[in-house]
Amino acid sequence: MSGTEKTKAHIEQAKGKAKEAMGRMTGNERMTADGHAEQAKGNARQAKEDAEDTFRHH
Repeated sequence: MSGTEKTKAHIEQAKGKAKEAMGRMTGNERMTADGHAEQAKGNARQAKEDAEDTFRHH
């Protein structure tokens, strides 16, 4: 996984977790959903990069 993409994935995941937690604390369902979606986007980016790494090394 390239360093830049790996960093982007981790940032998206962390921001999503924070946003989801803040949404839960304030009772804001939309913020909770947005945070969850942002985490999923980060997870997808990480999975894509992991798959590319696997194919590069074989």
